[in-house]
Amino acid sequence: MLVVVWVFLLSVLCLSPSTCDRQCPCESQELCQPIAGEKDFEVFVFDVGKKAWKSYDWTQVTTVAAFGKYDAELMCYAHSKGARLVLKGDVPLSDIVDPANRTVWIAEKVDLAKKQFMDGINIDIEQAVAEASPEYYALTALVKESTETFHREIPGSQVSFDVAWSPKCIDKRCYNYAAIAEACDLLFVMSYDEQSQIWGDCIAMANAPTNQTFIAYDDYITMKINPRKLVMGVPWYGYDYPCLNFSQEGVCTMTKVPFRGAPCSDAAGRQIPYSIMMKQVNNSMSGRLWDAVQQAPYYSYKDKDGMVHQVWYDDPQSISYKASFVSTRGLRGIGMWNGNLLDYSDDPVARQQTEDMWNALKPNQEKEL
Repeated sequence: MLVVVWVFLLSVLCLSPSTCDRQCPCESQELCQPIAGEKDFEVFVFDVGKKAWKSYDWTQVTTVAAFGKYDAELMCYAHSKGARLVLKGDVPLSDIVDPANRTVWIAEKVDLAKKQFMDGINIDIEQAVAEASPEYYALTALVKESTETFHREIPGSQVSFDVAWSPKCIDKRCYNYAAIAEACDLLFVMSYDEQSQIWGDCIAMANAPTNQTFIAYDDYITMKINPRKLVMGVPWYGYDYPCLNFSQEGVCTMTKVPFRGAPCSDAAGRQIPYSIMMKQVNNSMSGRLWDAVQQAPYYSYKDKDGMVHQVWYDDPQSISYKASFVSTRGLRGIGMWNGNLLDYSDDPVARQQTEDMWNALKPNQEKEL
């Protein structure tokens, strides 16, 4: 009789046999079980470490990609909110052209996910790949085999893949996007850094011009990729560009910094968090301005040496336009790089700015500011 009771208790406490030989760090064993099921609307958050996650809007978050140090407390909390916590996956493609090496890499990632009670993997490979090269086929195989293995070993797990803002060989990333989309659960479309290759005038422009962003989704969908496989990524950071010349019309000419074949790129600037920009914009020489063509905010300021800088970014107005597009086009959801870039302090102004950024992710929240 005692044996029967003990077996029953084990079956209750260890809903998945694979968790029984590992110590659950959560207050409840149930919180160490994988999250299963698909949410109607995905809000995909990249987290780069520390404790900012405690201030996220967990009424929205469905998946957190852990790109910082593993945090068991985050895992327990995410699971308590019904949200997934997934690994980061990156590997030199030359290493996994050999199928045996792919198998080893995937097995290591699955074992790590199990050990840390995680719910899948976000594959973030942004290397240049030539079409029809060995790496081209190896990358597609990696995604397919990763998805099959994770789904088998961790039922309900999620495998996602990060893609450039456009499928048109951006930054020489000529991947088999349609096959990769078919192979995994979702594509996180990095709809930012859209000035990584500037072929025209070398001037400061929006990080994610709205119309350009929307056209790129049409390009993905035209490739027969199901819109329900696409999550739109928006930037919670901007670019600060030093201006070699600043015209009377407010055009900022930048230093030419080539990137992957293009003569000019956003590498001429530096990325800055939304939290920093909000402290800077009201004291800038221009204040917040709005570009009606690119549908993006920007401002200009002078540094301590008198050099003019121009800063382009996204804010609740530009993001709400994109969230509405996500809804009307039937995309899988929205997310951001990254959740840590807002000001989660107790300052009332910062608190409102942070709330507005989270609220902008909700579909049909478009508004004029």
